[in-house]
Amino acid sequence: MKYALLIALLLSNTAFARDVAVRGYTRSDGTYVQPSHRSAPDGNPNNNYGTQGNYNPYTGQAGTAQPQPYYVQPAPIYPTNRGNSSTCLYGQRC
Repeated sequence: MKYALLIALLLSNTAFARDVAVRGYTRSDGTYVQPSHRSAPDGNPNNNYGTQGNYNPYTGQAGTAQPQPYYVQPAPIYPTNRGNSSTCLYGQRC
């Protein structure tokens, strides 16, 4: 039971650790935009505050944007070319 509580606590804190503070600024038409928070940019459109299924913890508003397909590209596999040191990549020892 203690471990489940600890894990839940750690997971709840990591959501806020990935936020980015945005400074207030004035647009070219003279409109002032208030400072705010947004989720950290990571290329995944589905873990942002504005996507359906998520909510903004600062405003309490639910996301309205449709989730988009998102695929993580697997890491490339580099050949080792064993026995032919002239074609080894990135200084590998073949």
